[in-house]
Formats: sequence, structure tokens, C-alpha cells
Amino acid sequence: MNLATQRERILEHLHTQIKAEEHIIGVAVGAGFSAKYAVKGGADLILALNSGRFRQMGLGSIAGFMPFANSNEMVMDFGSREILSVVRDNPVVFGLCGTDPLIDLPSYLNIIQNSGFAGIINYPTLGLIDGKFREALEEEGMSYLQEVEAVRLAHKRDMFTLAQAD
Repeated sequence: MNLATQRERILEHLHTQIKAEEHIIGVAVGAGFSAKYAVKGGADLILALNSGRFRQMGLGSIAGFMPFANSNEMVMDFGSREILSVVRDNPVVFGLCGTDPLIDLPSYLNIIQNSGFAGIINYPTLGLIDGKFREALEEEGMSYLQEVEAVRLAHKRDMFTLAQAD
């Protein structure tokens, strides 16, 4: 029996792709339908992102940065109900809004992991925001360092992690 963790299996697969000089394909999705066909098309990673859900609604990705919905609740809802059940053995990465003041990060990482997600990516990210708005967010205690901490804690739990660093 292979006792490798899910993270180790994902990394092994990605390293195999690199050695074979193949592409690594990660697809940001917002619905089970998209995830199903991304897997059929050869996706290596499925990213459950709030912007993917907004795109399914006919909006642009930037909607994921607006206060239209609670990002973490949205991703948990469609990710656990629609994505995980469709892609089964393919790794699904949770788009975690690590600056969310309404979550206890360590507890929420447990929920993500126990729900069946392979890992996290910091999304939406403050890394895409600059200027006065970024300054205002940081003055309120919301910083990119919170996202870095989320990735660090997830990695420490042996979850697969991706970090968006724009």
C-alpha cells in the first residue's frame, strides 16, 4: 500500500510532468460542469476559485475581488457540492481568502482539509491590489502576510499549496 500523502502524490505527478517536458495545467473553475470537462481535457489541478464561480455567472474574474459574496463560503459551497463529487481522484485546490476576518484560520484549514480539498491557493489575493486601496486594507489589518501565513500553515499540515505572488 502506498502511504504517500496526497501532497506527495501531487508533487510526484507534477515532477513527472516536468521531467517528461509536458505542460502542467491548472484550471480555475466555478462549477462541476467546468471541472468535469477540465479533467477530461487533461487538467492536472482543479482550482476552486470564487472568480471561477463569477465567470459561470457571466461576470469577469475581477468580480472575485468585489464584496458581492463571502469568498470562502462561496468556494466551500460550490467546491464541496459540485467540484469534489465530480472530479473524484483529481486534486482540487481551495481558493482561500486568507484575509477573511470572520474565520479562525487554523480551524478553517481543518475544515478545508476534512472536506476533501487537496490544498489551498491564496485567492483572492491582496497581491493584485496596490495604491491607496491597498494601504487602506493594510491599515485595517488585512495584509498579504496573512496570505503567506495561511500558505505556511497549510504546508505545515501537509496540504498541497500554491501561492499567487503578483
